[in-house]
Amino acid sequence: MNSHQLSNDPGQQALYTLIQRSIANAGGWLGFDRFMALALYAPGMGYYANSLRKFGLTPESGSDFATAPEMSPHFGRTLAHQVREALAVTRTDEVWEFGAGSGALAKQLLDALGDAVQRYTIVDLSGSLRARQQDTLKAHAHQVRWVDALPEQLSGVVVGNEVLDAMPVQLLVRKSGVWHERGVVWHENTLQWADRVTDLRPPVEVLGDHDYLTEIHSQAEAFVATLADRFKAGEAATGHGGAAFLIDYGFPEGEYFHPQRHMGTLMCHQLHKSDTDPLQDVGAKDITAHVNFTGVALAAQDAGLHVLGYTTQAHFLINCGLLPPLVDAPVAEKAMAQKLITEHEMGELFKVVALGTSEWEPMGFAQGDRSHTL
Repeated sequence: MNSHQLSNDPGQQALYTLIQRSIANAGGWLGFDRFMALALYAPGMGYYANSLRKFGLTPESGSDFATAPEMSPHFGRTLAHQVREALAVTRTDEVWEFGAGSGALAKQLLDALGDAVQRYTIVDLSGSLRARQQDTLKAHAHQVRWVDALPEQLSGVVVGNEVLDAMPVQLLVRKSGVWHERGVVWHENTLQWADRVTDLRPPVEVLGDHDYLTEIHSQAEAFVATLADRFKAGEAATGHGGAAFLIDYGFPEGEYFHPQRHMGTLMCHQLHKSDTDPLQDVGAKDITAHVNFTGVALAAQDAGLHVLGYTTQAHFLINCGLLPPLVDAPVAEKAMAQKLITEHEMGELFKVVALGTSEWEPMGFAQGDRSHTL
């Protein structure tokens, strides 16, 4: 049992009060996915909805973690080659970005794509991040708009960098051979874990009878299914289809539910340090889980999309032309771009999956496509 004392911050206290009330309304026990949704997205209070700085390269900036576009502008410039190709194939001029963070990726893509993009729509739940994005994207104000929900139909190219990992997950724990769902209770004025026997199971059997903690991703899979429905509605209405490129850390199902991965993948990020305790300092740190890319691919296929490719970030960026512009780049710029593809940094753990309304082979998967591992 972990127990956690309350903070003195008024915003954080309000979030704890909301969580406490939600636990009471749920009969005293709240599933982890619902807790995670409040911790990250409760309006004005959750981690992604409050005014704390999140994205940056160093803890001194008050930031918690760096994403690829913050590390190097070559990330967005390279991804732009793939987006340009996808716009041509889908015969569209619209890009949609989910969870645009600081706006760095949007700026890199718009700088590179210019007039190939008539409209760049950012779908973001966070008002505080929106202000920062608007500042970053001043030069492109005529192309950019913000929405806080998916429209009924869409066509064009969707990009999502580190979006799926922040979608709420359910926690499953096998104890003495019996599966439980892990949730949160309010006990002795603190948040604590509590497990309930459940019929839920991981999508594949986890071999062995040892105690085992893992996550299931119904929200990420529902998101992909919704995306498919909106793409198909857009295609029916306009004749133009869509393609999506989702970039995140994660594994195929066989690796995700490996018997040795018995502690799951849940992780928190604060001031560039990681920990595994989401009940501590709620609202002040990020909570993520790795992505089960098999689940994402199956959800897309079940909803009528094609899986166009799946590979590592390293393969994808090299296929899309990352290296030639680096030949004459300054050493520091080269070093940061290198982190995007080196195995022990982001190159191997981060994957890219592409989904589309029609079948074609995007340039990012020309070499090293791993779709067969899904």
